[in-house]
Amino acid sequence: MSDEEDEKPKQKDAVIAQAYAKTRKSLIARLDNWEDQKTWDEFYQTYWRLIYSVAIRAGLRPEEAFDCVQETILSIAKQSKKKLYDPDQGSFKTWLMNMTRWRINDQFRKRKKDTAMNTGDWGDERKTAVIDRIEDPNGDVLERLWNLEWKKGIADAALARVKSQVSPKQYQIFDYYVVRQWDAKKVQDKLNVSMAQVYLAKHRVGSVLKKELAKLEDETE
Repeated sequence: MSDEEDEKPKQKDAVIAQAYAKTRKSLIARLDNWEDQKTWDEFYQTYWRLIYSVAIRAGLRPEEAFDCVQETILSIAKQSKKKLYDPDQGSFKTWLMNMTRWRINDQFRKRKKDTAMNTGDWGDERKTAVIDRIEDPNGDVLERLWNLEWKKGIADAALARVKSQVSPKQYQIFDYYVVRQWDAKKVQDKLNVSMAQVYLAKHRVGSVLKKELAKLEDETE
């Protein structure tokens, strides 16, 4: 991969990171009168990318997907006060999927309402079909999307937690060598580190990652 090609995902990540920060700030502001903002901030950091990715794959635009993220978590925060989530009725994974589905539906309905006077922009039957399938009581389409993104979302959340527990250099080495699967020699040359440092970072960061993945799996059972 050339340096130019390497920059493209970085630029995309930067755009998403900016939108994430803006959405997160707005969410925290709306939680201003509620207790334990830190808990909801951590919840947001853990699940925002999962919700965002599923919303995008369901057919929402980026700005709609971020609205979906915020509204989903706000809805969960409000409902949690009433303790509407009952572990005996099913898994957290399924419950969060259903909460996300309803907010995705809201965004599609809002889009249809906003463009009702200009059907030329969104007269594509394929888009309507997406809405119909997402709203299918069986939820087969959304469930497939959710399952595809779930493991990746949990892994991303675990990596975000790991990042705050290890040195920036070790995380960078781990990212290039393990996450991006670069050749060890390429990592050495790129970061000006020794082979021993590459393998040490793999071991240390990998160990922390396993612990965080285990924690997340326990939290979502």
